[in-house]
Amino acid sequence: MISLLFTACSSEPRADLRIVNGPDPESLDPAIVTGQPDIRAAAGLFAGLTSPDPKTGRAIPCLAEKWDISEDGKVYTFYLRKGIRWSTGQPIVASDFVYSWERFLRPATGSRYANLLFPMVNAEEFNSGKITDVSLLGMKALDESTFRVELKVPVAYFLDLCATVMLAVVPPEAIEADPSQWIRKDPLPVSGAYCLERWHLNDRIRLKKNPYYWNAVETQSEVIDLLSTAASVTAMNLYCQGEVDILLDKELIPSDLLELMIQRPDVHTFDYLGTYFVRINVSKPPLNNSLVRRALSLAVDRSLLVERIARSGGIPTSCLIPPQCANYLPLQEEKFNPEEAQRLLAEAGYPGGEGFPEIVYLFNAAAGGAAKTHQKVAIELQRMWEDNLNIRVDLRQSEWKVLLSMMNNLEYDLCRSSWVADYNDPTTFLNIFERNNGNNRTGWENAEYEQILAEAEMEADLKKRALLLNRAETILVREEQPIIPLYFYKGVFCYDANHIKGLWPNPVDLHPLSAISKK
Repeated sequence: MISLLFTACSSEPRADLRIVNGPDPESLDPAIVTGQPDIRAAAGLFAGLTSPDPKTGRAIPCLAEKWDISEDGKVYTFYLRKGIRWSTGQPIVASDFVYSWERFLRPATGSRYANLLFPMVNAEEFNSGKITDVSLLGMKALDESTFRVELKVPVAYFLDLCATVMLAVVPPEAIEADPSQWIRKDPLPVSGAYCLERWHLNDRIRLKKNPYYWNAVETQSEVIDLLSTAASVTAMNLYCQGEVDILLDKELIPSDLLELMIQRPDVHTFDYLGTYFVRINVSKPPLNNSLVRRALSLAVDRSLLVERIARSGGIPTSCLIPPQCANYLPLQEEKFNPEEAQRLLAEAGYPGGEGFPEIVYLFNAAAGGAAKTHQKVAIELQRMWEDNLNIRVDLRQSEWKVLLSMMNNLEYDLCRSSWVADYNDPTTFLNIFERNNGNNRTGWENAEYEQILAEAEMEADLKKRALLLNRAETILVREEQPIIPLYFYKGVFCYDANHIKGLWPNPVDLHPLSAISKK
């Protein structure tokens, strides 16, 4: 069996490439993954019809070598590469994709990304349980190497959706033999560039080159270690001592060192589609009142927050969608307005903060104490809300997995959150706040918002579509406010470009492991 240990295995040979991957993944099952560490590891193991280009993040051919698109843009016919195989040697066939996508949509699977397939005919109805007949889904294996997908409407970014690891092909026989523990099967049948050699909890995931991968000849590194730590001090020490080659996440750099680090030649900054925000549980008072939520937002001085916290150059914002997003009409930024915030709080029944009940802000942080960005953000927000609204917000720190569980179960008041685009379109941000989306995690729902998103889905004119999406974002962050955007991310890589190749910045911050290696 694949080892799941709680201590490192010191006798392991050194990997060709070592990357700090952040906290331990919750899962490596493509249908279940949610966090960045999970997605990065799973994407090394499982491949889809398309994959993200390492330089641009846009979809390029992967297990499908080509495709046809109907004149109306609704039917995609994918032609699988000849001879593609699972890592155990069995052929990968079109019916494997039918199985994988049907499993992804099953209500029992509980995928929080199920909405990615909702453009497909009857996918949303199947996921909600309105229909149970798999044959009604808009997909079919025409033969062993031809897979056809029928969409409800043309979707310009559908190939980008196919490049997400959530829509990768997974092994039907292994899953059906042991549905709850299949990811621990040894050997694990995988379709991606790497096989899972071992997974040591609190230590590392070791990936070994898959000789059956269709593009194994271009897979750059033989063995990759994805090391697990959420402690920025530990990650930085490992990097500075040469024990790891790459830090891919800004959170792995102690925030107090960011100003100094970004001046180094081995530290690279870039823009990408990611937003740091506060989630609000709207299911209980006083946060079920939109006046209170608006007051909390207007009482935050985002420019000051970024000046004190986001030292890598984050961009303060009151919007959810970054301005460089494709097919997007940006909202005008909303200014810091403590006077209006106080007025709204009084209108909600809490003049001068009088009678406002105790609420808690939840955030995750690891070793590093006050040097951790999330903790500093929490302290700044607590101070701003006390100074500008005369209300007290207590702070609670938790481990990453605990935070996810509490968000999922709405066991919080306010919560540190972020979102990085899965594809380059505003809907990757807006769709997550629909009522039945597994990534909503706020308890918020709004019929007008969902109607506008449905209209936008049917709109072929990009300018009209952008206006609809602009209206939806207005409802989300100007009227109803179930979230409080704080700043757009700046990406930060740590690696020596003289020794590492195959790593490029791109808008969706996706970096296929198969492209990265030492020079």
